[in-house]
Order: sequence, then structure tokens, then C-alpha cells
Amino acid sequence: MSGRPDAQSVEAARKLEVRKRLREVEEAILARAPEHTPEPSLERVAQVMELLGDPQATFPVVHLTGTNGKTTTTRVIERVLREMGLSTGRFTSPHLHDIRERIALNGKSIDPERFIQTYDDVLPYVQMVDDRSQQQGEPRMTYFELLVVMAYAAFSDAPVDVAVVEVGLGGTWDATNVADGKVAVITPISIDHQRLLGDTIGEIAMEKRDIIKPGAIAVVGRQDPAVDELIAEKALEVEATVVREDTQFEVTALDTAVGGQQISVRGLAGEYTDLFVPLFGQHQAHNVATGIAAVEAFVGGGEQPLDKQVLQAALAELTSPGRLEIVRRSPTVLVDAAHNPAGVQALRDAMNDSFTFGRLIGVLSIFKDKDVLAMLEALEPVFDEVVITRNSSHRAMNPTELGALAAEVFGEDRVTVQPDLLEAIDRAAELADEGGVSGGVLATGSVVTAADVRKLLGKTDT
Repeated sequence: MSGRPDAQSVEAARKLEVRKRLREVEEAILARAPEHTPEPSLERVAQVMELLGDPQATFPVVHLTGTNGKTTTTRVIERVLREMGLSTGRFTSPHLHDIRERIALNGKSIDPERFIQTYDDVLPYVQMVDDRSQQQGEPRMTYFELLVVMAYAAFSDAPVDVAVVEVGLGGTWDATNVADGKVAVITPISIDHQRLLGDTIGEIAMEKRDIIKPGAIAVVGRQDPAVDELIAEKALEVEATVVREDTQFEVTALDTAVGGQQISVRGLAGEYTDLFVPLFGQHQAHNVATGIAAVEAFVGGGEQPLDKQVLQAALAELTSPGRLEIVRRSPTVLVDAAHNPAGVQALRDAMNDSFTFGRLIGVLSIFKDKDVLAMLEALEPVFDEVVITRNSSHRAMNPTELGALAAEVFGEDRVTVQPDLLEAIDRAAELADEGGVSGGVLATGSVVTAADVRKLLGKTDT
């Protein structure tokens, strides 16, 4: 009698146990204070890191902050470094569908078994710090802090040759900032998260610039002049080198292409012409240029050009899920994670540059703590009509309230309120079809909106 059925049964039981344990771990992590209510302290994370032997110091780090473009730029840098043959860790947030997306090894989400093992490995040290903190009347470690600890532990254990790490929020007090980046990347800074970071662009920049560490190279995307001054001041203080877009690197050519765009970039050390990038929008071209400069800064101090064939191969395979991404055809349905006025402006420009819809319908759900009116006003010229709905987050604005605001901006005749997201997508598709084959749908307003629509339409790859 063959032992095969028994072996299959054992494997099925093992997989079931892993799924069960994974749910338990995720629930335990989610039970902690959420990432949008961080505590302004690095003390707890630093204490756990010390107890673990400072795993974040065992690999070089490329550290990224900014208001918009962070995740795409992180993915550009990681993808190019991996194409060069380096073993990579990537940390991004928030996730679209699965918490494990945040921690990636060589471009793939950490597998369930390793995620569980990493959690089990760090938990005793986390509990020690939690106990100490609570005895002093302070909170436990947050959801985000624990994930940062897990990421750095997993990267050290792998081990990786380099970690590309996106901040969660700000810079100064962000949990990721217990690591010292060899390269600090600052994508464009604008107004967002005012409750936590400050009401002015200067206050926000003061927080974000603190990822620049002594001796680092700071790669800086396009900024408001006042922000540039604050970054230069910080770099001088810590004796870091600053390289800026439009000065030391730039996009020199950009043309729309089928499935994306063809760009040319002047980097820190080389000229890279006719690069195909399968992403839409001028803002993505600038994200790619910033990513290329960051890779040059990391591998050769900004003095060695990259191999163009390696660069072409990496960029051709680049993905940025939820960022102006086509998730269905007939009619075309796109999703975009724009969630603040600057992000929406970039989205509007990208729609004008990259698409020629005869009729475009918006599906909108926006968090109530955002500058909703400014976002609606920026989107008004883009859409023929909008369908207002609700995503799966408790932070989403009530559809009736959002619909009333939208009616003030778009006019009542251009606004439909449909609280159920799936029905909202269906209604938007019907309205788009009135434009014939040139009709389209764009779902936006939040990372959660983009993620929810992706999932409803059967797209969960990241």
C-alpha cells in the first residue's frame, strides 16, 4: 500500500495549521494601536532592537520618505538592485491585501511560515519592552512598530545584501528610523497627515528630513524651495551629501507608449536613454529617475554608471500595484491610490497625458480626515460623472456626506451615491458604457479604495 495518501494528508494538515496560526498572528498584530495613531518615540523600537542584537545594523539601508511617490520609488530601487544580483529586503506600507506584502524578500512577500517564525522569534523581546513600558504608564508597541521589528529581524536572518525601507509616517519618530540609511531618499513633500506631522509644509519637512544620517547621500526629488533649504540645513548639520532632481539628475525625455511610457534619464553618473517603464503618468517618470539616482548613490557613491541592459531589464518588469493600474477591460477600469490633494493633482495630470477616454466615470471613497474638498475640486475636470461609495475602512467618509460635498463641486446631475462598493463599480461601468468603447472607470480617493476594487475584480497579485 502506497504511503502517498498519508503524505498528502500530513501536508494538508500542516498547511491548515499554518493558515490557522497565521490568522492568530495577524489578529495579535492588528490588536495593537493602529499605524495612524503612532506614538512620537523611537524608544520602544530601539529597546527591542538592542535586545535582538541590533539586526538593523547588519545590512545597508536605502531609506525613503516623502508625501507621494514613496512606494513606487521604493519598488524601483529594489527592482534594479535585485536585477544587479543583490539579495534584497523591501519594506513598504500600507499593504493592499495582505499584511505580509509589507515585508518582501527578493521581491516576494515574506512566506507565511517565515512570517510566523519571525513573529515568534521577536515576541518575547517585544513583550519585555511592552511590560516595561506599561509599568511606566506608557503604551505597548504599536502595530507598525512591531512590523518594523519583524522586517529588520527577517532581513538580518535571510540575510539580505541591502534593505530598501519606506517610512510609515514622517521620519523623526517613524519606527523605521532606528536604522541608519546609507542613502536617504526624499520624494516630493506636500501637505498631508497634518494632525501628526504639522500644518505647514515646513513643519512636515522638518519631520521627514530626519532620515538623513551622518555621512549619507540624500537623493532629493522636486521640492518647494523652502523644503530644499530645510533639507540642505539638515545635510550640513550631519555632513551628508545632497543630490537634487533637476540639478544632479533629471528626466530628459518622456513619451507615451503602449502600456506605459518611454523615458530618458540623466543620472548622477550616466545617461540612460529610451527606457520603457510600464507605469503611467509623468510623476512616475520622476519617481523612476529618483530611484535610478538612489541606486547610483548606493552602489558607487554616485560615481559609477549603471549597466543600461540591467536597468532596462529591471524597469521592464517593474510593477506598482494600485498606482494608476488597469484592473479590467470592457470597459477599462483603473484604480489609483491617490489620497491627498498633491496625489490627486498628479493623477489628474497623468490621466490627461496618458489616456484618451471619451467618457470617464469616477468611483470615489475618501477618508474623512483628508482634505476632501480640495481633492474633489482637483478631480472635477477629470470626470464626466462620479459614483460616491464607501470602502472597507472605518475611516471612510459617510457616502451621503461625501455625496453632498461632491454635488457642491460637480453639480447634483453628475453625482450618484451608491454605498455598496460592488454596486458602485457596476453603476459606474453602466455610465461609462454610455460613452461607447471609449468609456472608462477610475476608482480612487484612498489606498483602501484602490485595494478593495482590485480585490472585487479578482486582482490580488502584488
